[in-house]
Amino acid sequence: ERNNNLIFAGAAAAAVAVGALAWRQMRSHSGKRVAVLLAGCGVMDGSEITEAVSCLVHLEGNGAEVMCFAPDVDQLHVMDHSSGAQILAPPLSRRNALQESARIARGNARALSQLNVDDYDALVIPGGFGAAKNLCTYAVHGADMTVNDQVERVVTGFHSAGKPIAMCCISPVIAAKLIPGVSVTMGCEATEGKEKEWPFAGSIGDIAKLGGTHVAKGVNGVHVDVANKVVTSPAYMSGTASHADVFQGIGGMIGRVLSMA
Repeated sequence: ERNNNLIFAGAAAAAVAVGALAWRQMRSHSGKRVAVLLAGCGVMDGSEITEAVSCLVHLEGNGAEVMCFAPDVDQLHVMDHSSGAQILAPPLSRRNALQESARIARGNARALSQLNVDDYDALVIPGGFGAAKNLCTYAVHGADMTVNDQVERVVTGFHSAGKPIAMCCISPVIAAKLIPGVSVTMGCEATEGKEKEWPFAGSIGDIAKLGGTHVAKGVNGVHVDVANKVVTSPAYMSGTASHADVFQGIGGMIGRVLSMA
């Protein structure tokens, strides 16, 4: 019985020590204010939900104060996520990117036009096709894309102010377009027999066309462009990633961007 008590006491002490360490780590970035730029709700026509929620959980878990923003524009498409089919295109069917983003933010989302760069220490942009459809025109025009005016204002504003930016999945194409010479990751090339692992690898070549450099990383990987203060992770550019894989990779991305803020 005495030995059992000693074992219990030791385990309890270890748990307290781990909890204290986690608390210190969580509060290490207390007071950092971070803007999260969303593009709707749902992988096919808005922000990828697991990526967006992973960003929010890791940010708040590290003690950051978060506010979500989105452009007040109609989504390019409205998709049936059960079938993958387009329902209808505007003007026959309209969904507003800001209103849809508020689903993820539990109602607490603001129009991107209200974002003042001076008020925040870092910017985070999750992926999903909405980033390529509603924040820019990459989904339609590829490397000839344009970027929404408010998105361009915000991204270039954070970069010019020397404030760090985190992007995952497809959203790094926006950095490649707006930040000359930036280096990012969107995963790996699809080698023969591994096409399912990296189904969107064709986008990697567009990074160079947009003026950037691509660095290959696995789904859990993080690339840091120190000079430009841009942190990226592949997330669901991987076709075989689990929710846990994406959560882990985004955790590394968020940790790095907060350390630079």
